[in-house]
Amino acid sequence: MDPFARLVIGYHGCTEAFARDLLLGSLPLHAWQPSQNDWDWLGHGINFWEHAPERALRWARDKYAAPGQNPTALGAIIQLGRCFDLLNESITAVLAESYQALARTLASKRRPLPRNRGKDLKRRELDCLVINDCLARLHRRRIEYDTVRGAFLEGDLVYPGAGFSREAHIQIAVRSSTCILGVFRPH
Repeated sequence: MDPFARLVIGYHGCTEAFARDLLLGSLPLHAWQPSQNDWDWLGHGINFWEHAPERALRWARDKYAAPGQNPTALGAIIQLGRCFDLLNESITAVLAESYQALARTLASKRRPLPRNRGKDLKRRELDCLVINDCLARLHRRRIEYDTVRGAFLEGDLVYPGAGFSREAHIQIAVRSSTCILGVFRPH
């Protein structure tokens, strides 16, 4: 990891019990398991909203709505390290090339590419596959990334004709738990 990489504050939606275990050290940071869903927006990793504690809490309330789960948000200091930053044109160029290679590979096997689907395309099966495949291709060339970062326009427009969405956010997927320097309660 680049020791001079930028630091960001991220927020993770979770249960109170999980947050407590991390905060008290009964669950060490390196034991934090990454999400492995086929629809993870930025590929597999530990997901955070950059500088958005309310958004993480809202997500936790939606995800952990069952009685007794006690949703909460957990803050984290994240050193991005070597970041596959989708706000960088050179990175999106690499991703586009990787998509083309993946599409050719799947076509040769007569397998279709998955699609992003669901309300507001929240199930990002295509994006997840393309990012994971791209990072795997880079890994074979001994190029490793610690985090993935992307911006998303989501939700209704702020006003008619706006270029801004009510739920726009920057999300980070941490692929190397060593990038999580510490956690805190966002109060």
